[in-house]
Amino acid sequence: MKHSTTNANRHNLLSKSLAAAAWLMLWQLCCVRINKPLLLPSPVSVLKTLSTLAQSELFWTSVAASLGKVLLAFVLAVICGSLLAAAAAVIPFVRSFLHPPISIIRATPVASFTILALVWIHSAQLPVFISFLMVLPMIYENVYKGIKSTDPLLLEMAQVYRLSLWKKLRFIYLPAVLPFFSSACVNGLGFAWKSGIAAEVLGRPKLAIGKQIYDSKIYVEIPELFAWTLVVILLSMLLEYLLLKLMEQVNRRILLSKEVQK
Repeated sequence: MKHSTTNANRHNLLSKSLAAAAWLMLWQLCCVRINKPLLLPSPVSVLKTLSTLAQSELFWTSVAASLGKVLLAFVLAVICGSLLAAAAAVIPFVRSFLHPPISIIRATPVASFTILALVWIHSAQLPVFISFLMVLPMIYENVYKGIKSTDPLLLEMAQVYRLSLWKKLRFIYLPAVLPFFSSACVNGLGFAWKSGIAAEVLGRPKLAIGKQIYDSKIYVEIPELFAWTLVVILLSMLLEYLLLKLMEQVNRRILLSKEVQK
C-alpha cells in the first residue's frame, strides 16, 4: 500500500513538472514571437530579476510584512468566523442578524471595499482589514453548515449517555465540522492572500509586495513586475501546501482518537 502511494506521488510530481515545463516553453515561444521585452520578458530575464531582488533587504522585508499581515487577518477571520457560526447555530436570531452584512460582504468586490476602507483606515492596516473581511464569510458559512450537518442520532445518543459538553464537541461536532472547516481554510487562505495583495496595490503601504508591484508598473520595470507576481504565486502555493499538510495532521489525530475510543 505504501509502495503504491509512493508511486502515485512520483507520477503526480512528474505530471506537474512536465506541465510546468510545457508552459515555460510556451512562454518562451511567445517571447520569441513577439520580440518585445518591454511587453513580455522571457522566463530567464524574470528569474534573473528575481535573483537580484532576493539579494536586497527590501525584498525580504516586503515579503515578511505582507505575509505577516495576511496571516494575521486569516487567523482573526478563522477565530471570529468560527465563533459567530457557533453562536448562529445555537441562537437563530444571531443567524438572522448576521445574514445581511455577510451577504453584503460576499457580494461586494474587493476593490470597492478597499477604496471605501481607505477613507477610514491607514494604508498600513488596510491589507489586514480587507483580508479579514473577505475570509470571514467563507469561514462563517462553512462552519455553520458543518455544525448543522451533525448527525442528530449521535446527538441523541450523547444526551442519553449524558456526555459532557467537551466530549460532544470533541467526538461529535468536531468530526462533522472539520471537512467544512478544512475546505473553508484552504480556499480562504488563498483568497486572503490575493485580496491582501490587491489591497496593498491600491493602498501602497511603505513595505509590501503590492507596493512593489505598483511601483514596477509605474516605472515600466516589466521584468520586475513579473518577478514580484511570481513571488505572489509561489508564496500562495507554499501557504496552501503547508495548510493542507497541517489539516492532514489534524485529521489523522482525530481518526486516531476515534480508534482509541473504540
